[in-house]
Amino acid sequence: MLKEQKGITLVALVITIIVLIILAGISISLVLGNNGLFNKAREGRENYLAAANQEQSDIANVLGYVNNEGWDNE
Repeated sequence: MLKEQKGITLVALVITIIVLIILAGISISLVLGNNGLFNKAREGRENYLAAANQEQSDIANVLGYVNNEGWDNE
């Protein structure tokens, strides 16, 4: 009688390693690529800072209007 073998074969192990390498490559590409996570975070930061500066400018304009012209002069 042949002994029933249990366990993982070398072919299955090699295929698993190849799949993991491919997934790692895709993940690294998504994080570090031209349209990756770091670039999107950098763009988001720049957009936030531009919006914050615009908001500060708008607030300064409103305060200048209120302080210089007043509400009663209209």
